[in-house]
Amino acid sequence: MLLKINELQKTYLNGVRALDNLTIEIGKGMFGLLGPNGAGKSTLMRTIATLQQPDNGSIQFNKIDVLSDPMSLRKLLGYLPQDFGVYPKVSAESLLDYFAILKGITSRFDRKKIIQEVLIITNLYDVRRNNVDSFSGGMKQRFGIAQLLLNKPQLIIVDEPTAGLDPAERNRFLNVLREIGVENTVIFSTHIVDDINDICQQIAILNNGKLLLHKPPAIAVNDIKGKIWTQVIERQELESCELIYQVLSSKYNADNTLTIRVFSEERPNNTFNAVEPQLEDVYFISLNTSNTINTN
Repeated sequence: MLLKINELQKTYLNGVRALDNLTIEIGKGMFGLLGPNGAGKSTLMRTIATLQQPDNGSIQFNKIDVLSDPMSLRKLLGYLPQDFGVYPKVSAESLLDYFAILKGITSRFDRKKIIQEVLIITNLYDVRRNNVDSFSGGMKQRFGIAQLLLNKPQLIIVDEPTAGLDPAERNRFLNVLREIGVENTVIFSTHIVDDINDICQQIAILNNGKLLLHKPPAIAVNDIKGKIWTQVIERQELESCELIYQVLSSKYNADNTLTIRVFSEERPNNTFNAVEPQLEDVYFISLNTSNTINTN
């Protein structure tokens, strides 16, 4: 399985360039797409899902030319948008049966079999007769995964799926994604670094419609080993430190001081301590570099 995106461009009527000559290849497994709000992630997801056309470029999934033959892709596609609505007063089992009919599964026996499978995969089998509008946020998101699995898709797109979920629901949802990502291509778009830290074989960082980085997470983190430093400062010192150093993040301590994380090829001075890099550091370095280039 291989998704090839080549020189994709999209500019909206208000002049915002959401995709700026984007080229990337995405293979089988979990693929994490990181970027802040407004980076172009949702535009890219909707374009891949054939919900909108780009201005230029091409998309190919295996042998399908996605832009000229969207119906062929839709047969292989599972898509969970940011806002997934459900019908009120309908059980999970009945609603999945309805969706299965819409997806062309005409045999009642086949529908019953696949519905049972997706309910088990998403850990919703025990609540299959409950109304979906009574589900928690995390359960509704898992139901969203259940409905997209009905047609056994090879390409699965989930757009900002963990927003608003509590930690337990988030972990259950990510475990479901990890399982279905073993045999499929799953594109997981988010602005939350921790969501993809442990489950994605490849990550890409997007900002202002541009691809800033595309690597396995472990390699991206290893590339900045020995270049991340911390120091404890007073709150009022933060602004001056940001003028001198490349401050990636700052966190409050119990005594109201701040611990700052700084990116530097060498130790800034003897008051800084070296620490192990994290994927979040990679993310902030990429964004800082992008913002610096765009303002020059």
